[in-house]
Amino acid sequence: MLPVRRFGRTELPMPLLSLGGMRFQQSWSDIPAPEISAASQANLRATLERAVACGFHHIETARHYGSSERQLGALLPEVLDPQRILQTKVPPQADSAAFEAELALSFERLAVQRVDLLAIHGLNLPEHLEQTLRPGGCLEVARRWQAEGRIGAVGFSTHAPLPLILEAIASDRFDYINLHWYFIRQDNGPAIAAAMAHDMGVFLISPTDKGGHLHNPSQRLLELCEPLHPIVFNDLFCLAAPGVHTISVGAACPADFDLHLQAVELLPQAPDLLPPIVTRLEQASRQALGEDWLASWWQGLPSWQETPGQINLPSLLWLHNLLEAWDLQSYARARYGLLGAGGHWFPGANADALDQGVSEAELRAVLTASPWAERIPGLLRELRRRVGGQQMRRLTDTP
Repeated sequence: MLPVRRFGRTELPMPLLSLGGMRFQQSWSDIPAPEISAASQANLRATLERAVACGFHHIETARHYGSSERQLGALLPEVLDPQRILQTKVPPQADSAAFEAELALSFERLAVQRVDLLAIHGLNLPEHLEQTLRPGGCLEVARRWQAEGRIGAVGFSTHAPLPLILEAIASDRFDYINLHWYFIRQDNGPAIAAAMAHDMGVFLISPTDKGGHLHNPSQRLLELCEPLHPIVFNDLFCLAAPGVHTISVGAACPADFDLHLQAVELLPQAPDLLPPIVTRLEQASRQALGEDWLASWWQGLPSWQETPGQINLPSLLWLHNLLEAWDLQSYARARYGLLGAGGHWFPGANADALDQGVSEAELRAVLTASPWAERIPGLLRELRRRVGGQQMRRLTDTP
């Protein structure tokens, strides 16, 4: 059985691994019940049964994870778990009545009278936080449901820039947080520290997928992470970090638990297993990119709002680093395609506009504070050549 950690002020005994609801569903559209196939439900039943047997007592889904809530609602009464911790997530809205209607629909799809955890889903922009925290806003609705015994604890999930995440934490209005933090992306470390200071539960979102498409790792990454699989390495890296309580396993089938369970078994050995792998990964990065670049590549970069064509230079140069250091082709291609197509979840644009609607001279004009102004246009062109050419959509926008 999985070990548990106290999930901050919620006081819930949270297992180290959580069952995420993004990959086992049949459709990314909220299809009617008759369209859900027997095969899809049989796979989900088998996944839930193995989850219960292994101690994945926490299940988290969301209102806009397609058919996930509906499929779970049909099976949760049949696959019983006395220790189950059920979480769903509902996006904020300007109209709190519309938010409440979505919340009610979430409960209807799940066929439950109560959830243990509710996250305000996607506090990505200042207006989302304002819609949530203002008098009569979304959080007030959630707390009313909580007072009625229908919700256990209320948190938020986010893809926001760090300053906005820290502002939300500093409000001290939330019990837990779902956020991104992995080996390849550690910039949200201050948010974890702030959450610890506020005794908030910390849930890491999708470390396998968002942590580098580790289900489909490059040969270079496989070699650098030996003797561990990259999934096992990244799980250990996350779970060994102070303040982290649980990480999501987006299982599409029962076999998807295997490597994550291996990581939990190895967690006591993390102090010995992690350092040599981290050293190799960092050395590969230095060899591929150079010490000077790694020490300063982000300096003087304008925000995407201040860049011609809204080109998201920090995100694109980060993808360049991942590609050059560890050959994260699949991940870089997906993220490149989402820039400009993922709304506030993936803000700004990719480099497709360079040499089309945006000239090199226009780009250089906003790079005067960067020590790498001469190189950046060429790096963007090379990144576009290697991973561009395919527009992506967020999975939740896919029919």
